[in-house]
Amino acid sequence: MVKDTKLYDLLGVSPSASENELKKAYRKGALRYHPDKNPSEEAAEKFKELSSAYEILSDAQKRDVYDQYGEEGLTGAGPGGMGGMGGDDIFSQFFGGMGGFGGQSRPSGPQRGRDIQHSLSCTLEELFKGKTAKLALNKTVLCKPCGGKGGKNVKECTTCHGQGIRIINRQMGPMIQRMQVQCDKCNGTGDIMDAKDRCKTCHGKKTANERKILEVHIDAGMKEGEKVVFRGEGDQGPNIVPGDVVFVVDQKPHDKFTRKGDDLYYEAELDVLTALAGGSFAVKHVSGEYLKVEIVPGEFIAPDSVKVIENQGMPIRRHGGRGNLFIKFTVTFPKPHSIPEDKLKLLEQVLPARKEASIPKAAIVEECMLAEVDPSKHRQGARQSSYDEDMEDGEEGAGPGVQCASQ
Repeated sequence: MVKDTKLYDLLGVSPSASENELKKAYRKGALRYHPDKNPSEEAAEKFKELSSAYEILSDAQKRDVYDQYGEEGLTGAGPGGMGGMGGDDIFSQFFGGMGGFGGQSRPSGPQRGRDIQHSLSCTLEELFKGKTAKLALNKTVLCKPCGGKGGKNVKECTTCHGQGIRIINRQMGPMIQRMQVQCDKCNGTGDIMDAKDRCKTCHGKKTANERKILEVHIDAGMKEGEKVVFRGEGDQGPNIVPGDVVFVVDQKPHDKFTRKGDDLYYEAELDVLTALAGGSFAVKHVSGEYLKVEIVPGEFIAPDSVKVIENQGMPIRRHGGRGNLFIKFTVTFPKPHSIPEDKLKLLEQVLPARKEASIPKAAIVEECMLAEVDPSKHRQGARQSSYDEDMEDGEEGAGPGVQCASQ
């Protein structure tokens, strides 16, 4: 059984699908969602997901890793999980290198850089009120002195035509596998230049490191997993459209409150008098304020019962208002024998009458008393365990020092 079927589901095949079934499924989906035929943003994302899924499942080794460990097992395999090939690279293998529909080759244009994702830990109090955090980011930017060219008198590599990569064919039995490799003529830079012409700042790398401060605004009411996106703030590079920097909200656990959506959950402890005769208790809210909650005499709060205080939950983003605060009650009783017997008799005057034990008249009755649990004496299985040890020392059915009567 495979650990995860997500990639199979994307292609619309079963985990037992053959190589031909995978090809047919990808071909059908790629034709439908290719950006040239379906220019919507949703289609482009779907095309990217289909291509990534096929990259992994069409490779026997990576498919085996995915079946056993899921996507987590492929984290070291590079973009797309298979040597960094993009969706257009796979598409070109299926359709003869024709990037567009109608016989015209589609210029690839600048590739989009990867997104950079960071976790942003927030307390429940911070998510209630909102906050602004200034975070330092180390990123790659185009070298300013050379304008990202790497130097002067730069010429395009004639071997890879400025791409920095070459496509090679590798024979694998009856199959021919097409692979991307770094161009050995330009060492993957896509350019050729003399050493003396290289930029003195970036030494021909075209990029440099830069430290940038981003101001991240957390809106009141944001939830675990929500994102704050800085468009185009990802790493820069030649012929690359910078990706985004994405901060993902990570809510820290709270010692008193639990959050579910826009609602808060709290457990309150009441003494038995307040639970029965009314009174009040206080809750320190995540807002920093205290809520004084009144219990009406005669309301009778039962242990484990749940009540709600409306509009005292988390802020609801964009719609205004707030969720609700649900309170679950535990009721603490007086310590044993802490109330005099004459006072206990007063309870008989106000509480409902006792429910008598129901025992049939003809039944044999044995009077019993409750005792406190002693873990050393009453642990579960202790008596049976002792009996089993005795059985091992003697014959079956007889303990040490026991003789069986014979006739």
